[in-house]
Amino acid sequence: MDPTFHLGDCLDVLRELEPLNADLAYLDPPFGMGRTMEGRDGASFEDLLDDSDAYMEFMRPRIEVVLHHLHPNGSILLHCDWRQVHHLRLLLDELLGSKAFVNQLVWKYGLGGSSPRRFARKHDDILFYAKGQEYFFEAPMVPATSQRLKGKMKKATDVLDIPSINNMAHERNGWPTQKPIALLELLVKACCPEGGMVIDPFCGSGTTVVAARKNRRRGIGIDQSEQALKIAGDRIDALQSLSESV
Repeated sequence: MDPTFHLGDCLDVLRELEPLNADLAYLDPPFGMGRTMEGRDGASFEDLLDDSDAYMEFMRPRIEVVLHHLHPNGSILLHCDWRQVHHLRLLLDELLGSKAFVNQLVWKYGLGGSSPRRFARKHDDILFYAKGQEYFFEAPMVPATSQRLKGKMKKATDVLDIPSINNMAHERNGWPTQKPIALLELLVKACCPEGGMVIDPFCGSGTTVVAARKNRRRGIGIDQSEQALKIAGDRIDALQSLSESV
């Protein structure tokens, strides 16, 4: 089996690997905030590229090498926010063609501050593109909210209403940009077939890989932070121990 995690810049790591032929790539790169992101117990990484030109110079070759490792009918999910989403969508249109666009998902998370000068920012964007026309997709089912359908399930819309992880949550592992496992499980199951492969070139504390392994997919993560990969490896070890005890 392929190694679960690789330490290093995904640009260098993916250039060294044989083509992975992955079914799905999920990217949660730095957002270009222009500051160091700090979490619990000293966990941190630098997100300093707040200049759009410099940010796109950083992202372009990394997206290109990720696309090289996708199956001809593979999909890419690019997680971003208001800072760079418009630039990244134009880049994906250029690299894959505008017809490869599938969805612009909104992750509505609720937590966070507000401002007297603007509407409160309470969502991230996830750009969904498919490399080929025969891409895998299985619509997630979520609880219906209308009175007419109360107690039933319905297909998820392009607005994913999943709470972010609060500071007291048991799930919290200290990584500053950790995403909820519920979000990644929904995305992985929707966009990667059972038995398929998911790659995450900015894997942080490994939530994508954990979601993949929990749902009978192969997951491969890459990150430059030894601390992030230590957290990620511990999570996979715990998941393996749990499965062996059942």
